[in-house]
Amino acid sequence: MSTVNRPFPVSATLTAISIGYRNPAHTLIGTRALPGVEVLDENFKWTEFPLSEGFTVPELEVGRKGQVNQVEFTGEEKTSSVKDYGLDDAIPQSDIEAARRARAEKRSNFDPENQATEGLTNLVQLGREVRAASVVQNPDNYDAARKIVLAGTDRFDDFENSDPYGVIDEGMDKTLIYRPNHIIMGQPAWSKVKRHPKLIKAVKGGLTEDGAITKAQFAELFEIPVENFLVGVAQVNLARKGQAANLARVWGKSIQLLYLDPSKKQADGSVITWGMTAELGSRIAGSIEDKDIGLLGGRRVRVGERVRELVVAKSVGYLIQNAVS
Repeated sequence: MSTVNRPFPVSATLTAISIGYRNPAHTLIGTRALPGVEVLDENFKWTEFPLSEGFTVPELEVGRKGQVNQVEFTGEEKTSSVKDYGLDDAIPQSDIEAARRARAEKRSNFDPENQATEGLTNLVQLGREVRAASVVQNPDNYDAARKIVLAGTDRFDDFENSDPYGVIDEGMDKTLIYRPNHIIMGQPAWSKVKRHPKLIKAVKGGLTEDGAITKAQFAELFEIPVENFLVGVAQVNLARKGQAANLARVWGKSIQLLYLDPSKKQADGSVITWGMTAELGSRIAGSIEDKDIGLLGGRRVRVGERVRELVVAKSVGYLIQNAVS
């Protein structure tokens, strides 16, 4: 008797327990590291204003019959466009019908279209996480004077010689005008930083250097809200299709200090923020009939979004590269 391989069991006597390995949604930090802002078209513009105009005070005194001094505000208009990201999953009609019968007979609650939508959404979210991490960790997205590369005993996993508080605190003072209100690092860095004796002493008043500090204590030490301390723990498979899984951290060993303004909702120049994700509409999800799937046709499930990750004010960010070995 032939059998048909389906993405779900149809046994009348067995209850299926599905275990899917994926990054939990609450662990993804990309949408907070590059907050979304609304754009109204595929192509959009924003204006960058010269630094000098906001800080150069012209002659203000006016003579009794003199003319009031005039100033002119200028700006450089920049253009970008969203990119389309999406995935499909083709589901044969025979799978859909078999799942429907199993649900009607109370043997299963599996719905292949719902399952496909959930799986595709997970991958689309992971893709956005990878892109955000790439932008945030890219040294080219920081001014030359606002990044540092640690080496040797300066790295934070050298508990005896390194000084994470001094390096981070100095970086917090080096951004232009706006002090960073977000600290971002990957789990590899946080696992070392939280156990650094000097930070433990700073938090606990020198009473001990054992154990570890919490995220809340770290955030308080650097005077930022705890919700603005982001630790990236997501993993992604680097192996090619057909090869054994080779999982790696999406967020690496660097630390980023960024000023991000959550009030920025549109891509204009009225609010300063280090980076953003331009979003055209919301994420889409749905299914359509596809007569070319198998003999009986089927449904094609699609999930996608139209976005673009951007750095718009690199001077309000600071990068600590190679924070740990």
